[in-house]
Amino acid sequence: MLSILSIGIGATLVMDLWALLLKRLGVATLNYAMLGRWAGHLVRGQVYQPAIAKAEPVAHELFWGWMLHYAVGLLFAAGLVMVMGEGWLQAPTLGPALIFGLVTVLAPWCVMQPAMGAGFFASRTPTPWRNRLRSLGTHAVFGCGLYLAAHLF
Repeated sequence: MLSILSIGIGATLVMDLWALLLKRLGVATLNYAMLGRWAGHLVRGQVYQPAIAKAEPVAHELFWGWMLHYAVGLLFAAGLVMVMGEGWLQAPTLGPALIFGLVTVLAPWCVMQPAMGAGFFASRTPTPWRNRLRSLGTHAVFGCGLYLAAHLF
């Protein structure tokens, strides 16, 4: 359990550092308040928001967005460990972590983006391919973070 906690937090932190770098380079990144806003509406029974930025704000949405972001990172780390087993924890390798990180991009493409009004695979955004590639790159970084965190811890 401690391994999953360490790997999940470490990998999510690597992803956040990547997002910070992108932001400093002028690249738009996810506003976690919108994730918290969506989650706030979800607990009220509203799964779909046609435009999450226009939805009614939720109390403490930025806090809840960050908490959900790290909770998902922990779940993904647990998924990797379940798939790869204890042997991978003892001798982590980059390949499985990177592939797993890339597969996790299906969560935003097929769940979060449609639920927040951006469409499947960001199809309703002004620049869908740019957004898809950005998501794919961010999840590749997350996969590298899974490996780095497992290697360190």
